[in-house]
Amino acid sequence: MRKTLLIAALLWALPMLAQSTTGELRLTVTDPAGLGLKSTVELVSQGNEYRHTFTTDDQGNLDAKRLPYGIYRAQIRAQGFAEVSEPVEIRSAIPLDRTIRLKVASVSESVNVSASRTLVDPYRAGSVNEMGLQTIENRLTALPGRSMQDLVNSEPGWLYEGNSVLHPRGSEYQTQFVVDGIPLTDNRSPSFGPEVEADDVDSLKIYTAGIPAEFGRKMGGVVEVNTLKSADPGFHGQLTLFGGAYDTGGINTQDQYTWNKNTFGLSASGNMTGHYLNPVVPQNYTNDGTTGSFSVSYERELTPKDRLTLIVRHELARYEIPNEFVQQNGAYVPNADNTVGCPPVPPADEPSDCVFIPGTQLQTGDNFETIGSVAYQHIFSSEAIGSLRGMARDNSNDFYSNPSSWPLIATQHNDFKEIYFNGNFSVHHGSQEWKAGLESDAIFLHENFRYLMPDCADPSDPQCPINLGILDAGATTFAFTGSRPDLEQSAYVQDLIRLGNWTVNAGLRWDHYQLLLNQNALSPRVAISRYFPSLGVNLHASYDRIFQTPSFENILLASSPAAEALDTSVPAVQLPVQPSHGNYYELGSTKAFFEKLRLDANMFRRDVNNYADDSQVLSTGISFPIAFRKAILYGAEVKFEVPHWGRFSGFASYSYIVGNVWNPVTGGLFLGDDASGATSQLTGHFPDSQDQRNTVRVRVRYQVAPRLWVAVGADYNSGLPFQPDLTPQQYATEYGQVVINHLNFNLGRISPYFTQNASVGADLYQREKRSVRLQADVQNLSNELEVIDFGGLFSGNALGPSRQYTFRLVSTF
Repeated sequence: MRKTLLIAALLWALPMLAQSTTGELRLTVTDPAGLGLKSTVELVSQGNEYRHTFTTDDQGNLDAKRLPYGIYRAQIRAQGFAEVSEPVEIRSAIPLDRTIRLKVASVSESVNVSASRTLVDPYRAGSVNEMGLQTIENRLTALPGRSMQDLVNSEPGWLYEGNSVLHPRGSEYQTQFVVDGIPLTDNRSPSFGPEVEADDVDSLKIYTAGIPAEFGRKMGGVVEVNTLKSADPGFHGQLTLFGGAYDTGGINTQDQYTWNKNTFGLSASGNMTGHYLNPVVPQNYTNDGTTGSFSVSYERELTPKDRLTLIVRHELARYEIPNEFVQQNGAYVPNADNTVGCPPVPPADEPSDCVFIPGTQLQTGDNFETIGSVAYQHIFSSEAIGSLRGMARDNSNDFYSNPSSWPLIATQHNDFKEIYFNGNFSVHHGSQEWKAGLESDAIFLHENFRYLMPDCADPSDPQCPINLGILDAGATTFAFTGSRPDLEQSAYVQDLIRLGNWTVNAGLRWDHYQLLLNQNALSPRVAISRYFPSLGVNLHASYDRIFQTPSFENILLASSPAAEALDTSVPAVQLPVQPSHGNYYELGSTKAFFEKLRLDANMFRRDVNNYADDSQVLSTGISFPIAFRKAILYGAEVKFEVPHWGRFSGFASYSYIVGNVWNPVTGGLFLGDDASGATSQLTGHFPDSQDQRNTVRVRVRYQVAPRLWVAVGADYNSGLPFQPDLTPQQYATEYGQVVINHLNFNLGRISPYFTQNASVGADLYQREKRSVRLQADVQNLSNELEVIDFGGLFSGNALGPSRQYTFRLVSTF
């Protein structure tokens, strides 16, 4: 105990810094005499999907911040001077100082500029997917609550399960979003937490392997999100209006004002839709949702070596929980003695072995979050930089049921308070960048859950869900309240080394986790690449040792002795959820063809002990973490990407994933039949719930005219596994035959589905930095029924949206 407290005290006391794999360019443009020259500078990196045009001040200076590591080309123009194109490499968090001297233009002088040589970074040690502003701006318009998730899900190796829950390479949840340097490790899907809207995002960087040692705790995938814009002088902003099918509509504004050495930013949004979560039946019952957000940021260049950044964000979501047929319309349900089923509509005489459930259920949920962060950066010398960052967050999640809810009237009021600090110190010398850092995270959990079984005041009432066999024997009323801190600390050191055509990123991370258990782990990581200039190929390989902490959603309830009363039909199985330990391997290559097309190909394998999964409390959809002995996940990914080839741009990707999970269970709460299975199924393996073998995504854009473009795309999903516990006829009564037609009961898999989309975009007005553009999207053109998940009665069904259209109007200034 003393040792733990001492370590925690040291972590709190030492300087802290946020995770970051970005650098900075400080450029000065002069005339032949060395005097500062006001000019226009276009900075381009096709590999990072970065393109921005800057204007230097009267002294010829500009500061391009938050540039992802890689190769750029700077194209400089000034009236009366020859145009210059210069390569720029960003390899360090330490600002790169460059001075470029222009020459007086001659009549015959011209410059041949090619940004295509920035398509492949020959010195990138591992695989990473970059997403820039143009891709984000021209994305398919998403339903409220999932715009960020849709962007990530477009990359190979990622897929949706349930309500837009992201699963990277077969991992259950375990995705962290690092927003402006702050890691958010809780579930950010629409039914768990409010989103950071895509309109607020300037760039994304996505890791699934070769993950630097500075990232930890949730290691399925890491998504770095940058919401801070380039600090162009003056007042600039963007206003977005959108609307479409499902009574969807929204507004988003982003505004920024830069003066002297200050930048103030503001963003706000409000959205509504009739399709917030994925419904369980095609009728899309009770599925309204609204979201909103407001944020302000302030950045101040205190001195040329000191920078202060402040950000405050408030987000909220309110939504309904989709109903099934029985919950919405009412229906006859067979009692325990019925073996033939019940009529779908009320007959003249009520069958003696059927009970009518009235329907009209309404369950609602909401999420609220307020987060504030402060960051300070200091440059010690031309080779050393240090920073610190702190964050405080208040997050709440509620669940309500009206009196007609069935088979449970459940309520939940969960919240957590989080205090987070991190920091590092970097030294860049020659071909090496050495980096060391510390972080500390304290999350104070509070859970409040209760339910009432309707019609169970009299235990012999035939309408009691226990007597109907819908629920097993257990408490007809239940209440739980619990609080506990989740304390986590870590330290890391890493070295990025460039040796000729070789690049090595090696690191070591230490983690400490204390919630239900107290564990420490050391995690070595290494990524190596070799560039072959004659072939234009970058080969890379990586190994990541991971220590992955359990999800904390409802973990106190699931681990409490009181939870055993939820189901008393058989003794409950209750084990503390262990952190996952695993090894990630990847081998891949990147190559450019014709300086226009880039091919990324990767093979991977993940071996994970105490494999994280989730279960739920009875029929509520309120989930909690569980774990199995191990899982083996492997597969391959290929992506072709054309940033710009004549009038064409786009991408095509293919993912192949196989995942198997081995018994027995090693953590979590198991009730009823699940408890029987946990004690009897001690060997063998089964497909993990994200075992979708084949996924294809394609989108091609064609520039019809300078101000008009069209795009078409398609998605193919081969289908997730499911475990049926009823006959197809019984399922058809609950969900309709149209849903059951998309299930293959012989294979235990959802049938494949193929959807198409189309877009058209037009620049209605464009002058200097002012523009108005309109985009129209149609998704699921063939109106295919997308059965994403099928989990049985009152559990994990998820149906994707039917054909939908949206319009988005964007004004920038």
